[in-house]
Amino acid sequence: VLALIAFICIETIMECSPCEGLYFFEFVSCSALVVTGVLLLMFSLNLHTRIPQINWNLTDLVNTGLSTFFFFVASVVLAALNHKTGAEIAAVIFGFLAMAVYAVNTYLAIKKWRMNSRQQNSRQTSDYIRARTESREVDHRPEIQRLDA
Repeated sequence: VLALIAFICIETIMECSPCEGLYFFEFVSCSALVVTGVLLLMFSLNLHTRIPQINWNLTDLVNTGLSTFFFFVASVVLAALNHKTGAEIAAVIFGFLAMAVYAVNTYLAIKKWRMNSRQQNSRQTSDYIRARTESREVDHRPEIQRLDA
C-alpha cells in the first residue's frame, strides 16, 4: 500500500528540472508494487503450491531485500534532488516508510528461510539414517540364506 501511495505521489508531479531521480523513484515504486502484488496474489490463492520447483521462501526474501535496498536508494536520491514541493516530500516520506516495511518483511523472510533450511537439513539427515538402517537390516547375500535353509 505504501508503494502505491508513493507511486501516486510521484505521478502527481507535473514539472521537474533534473528528472532522473524522479524517474528512478517512479520505476522503483512501480516495480515493487507489481512484483509484490503478483507474489501476494500467488500466496493468497495458494498458486505457489502448484509450482514446487521454485523456492518460494527464497523468492520472497530476494524480492523484499531488493525492494528495501532500491526504495532506500530511490528515496535518498529523490530527497537530494527534490524541489521541496508537497508531492515530492510526500513521495520521499512514503518511500522511506515503504523501505522500513520492506526491511521488516526482509527480516521475517530471513527467519522463515533459515527455519525451512534447518527443517530440510534435519529431514535429509533423518532420511539418510533411515536408509542406512534399512540397508543394514536387509541381507545382501541371499545365497547364504539358501544354504542354511
